[in-house]
Amino acid sequence: MTSENQGPWNEGTPVPLYVITGGPDLSAGTFNLVTLIATRSEPDPAMQPEQAAILTLCSYPLSVAEVSAHLSLPFSVVTVLLSQLVEEERVEAIAPVPVAAYPERGLLEAVIHGLRKL
Repeated sequence: MTSENQGPWNEGTPVPLYVITGGPDLSAGTFNLVTLIATRSEPDPAMQPEQAAILTLCSYPLSVAEVSAHLSLPFSVVTVLLSQLVEEERVEAIAPVPVAAYPERGLLEAVIHGLRKL
């Protein structure tokens, strides 16, 4: 396709990110960089290639940051794709363990000391 302002179509031209995501998604704000994503279903041949790639990548849980890096897509785009997949129940989003849920350092040191005595 040719227009006055643009040259002929070039297959190397990147696709605008809004085409990949289908537009903004307000529910995409529920993810952060360390939210883990795990696949719940196999990719469908009719799916977008980016969403199929997410399902393939996340057969073992990966963080949203890792998914973004593997796909070379911005975090904001990946979160929109993930929110669509979560809504369709194709992936599961696992919240990171809050810092308060970790045991105290003193307790861990006592366990290590006790194990060394064995």
